[in-house]
Amino acid sequence: MKNQINIIICFFAIFTNSFTSYAQNKNANLAKLTLELNHVVGNKPLKLQDESYINEAGEKFNITSFNYFISNVKLYEKDGKEYVIPQDSSYFLIKENDPASKKINLNIPKGKYTSVTFTIGVDSLRSTMDISRRTGTLDISGGMVDGMYWTWNSGYIFMKFEGDCEQAPIDRTGKRKFRYHIGGFGGYNKPSINNIRTVTIDLSKKGLIKAKNNTNSRVLIEVNALQVFNGRTKVSIVKNPAVMFGNVSKLISENYTGMFSHISTKN
Repeated sequence: MKNQINIIICFFAIFTNSFTSYAQNKNANLAKLTLELNHVVGNKPLKLQDESYINEAGEKFNITSFNYFISNVKLYEKDGKEYVIPQDSSYFLIKENDPASKKINLNIPKGKYTSVTFTIGVDSLRSTMDISRRTGTLDISGGMVDGMYWTWNSGYIFMKFEGDCEQAPIDRTGKRKFRYHIGGFGGYNKPSINNIRTVTIDLSKKGLIKAKNNTNSRVLIEVNALQVFNGRTKVSIVKNPAVMFGNVSKLISENYTGMFSHISTKN
């Protein structure tokens, strides 16, 4: 009996070492890619609470919270060949008050990539999966702590953008604030607002990703929060101090697809 146990232990050790070696060799054939997100408001760095900004409506405001989800990252080569980041590893919560979250680290095959595509928000398939499949960044308990999940509406908040504005009407807390909590994946049991948006970053003008084994490419992406107000549709804080689940949320989600622009690539 003792010998049988020893044989089983040895077999398990060999299997584990072989699997680890395979995983390491597999990863060794991948290159590293970091998407670095630099938050700004117009031509100013985004600074929580300490800096004032003005939108096209002439409204002066500061920012107290700026969070959003990025998911479903894909890369494309010139010939159209697509590499999809494994979905379980492709959900990221970006938070202005957490510098580390603004660096998205990925493993990709070697190749020359001309564009990056990602979703702002959480797709409907993952949003409706069993809680056991929504871990890490998508953990509901963690999401609620970060204020990125609606318990009353059972859905993720794709973007949370809040601040103060002296011109805003006084709210029920006695403050002059704006609160934009944008979500909506199209509905679970019946159709509803769908604010899932896709962004494509063209790398052809300011540097392709030239991924090689054991290298790390860095793509710097500027994220201009002023586009929430100044995008395709002009949004006024005075007229829309609180936006959550309604028609204006669709306009804001269309606006924030324009926040992202490619600054440079370093290989």
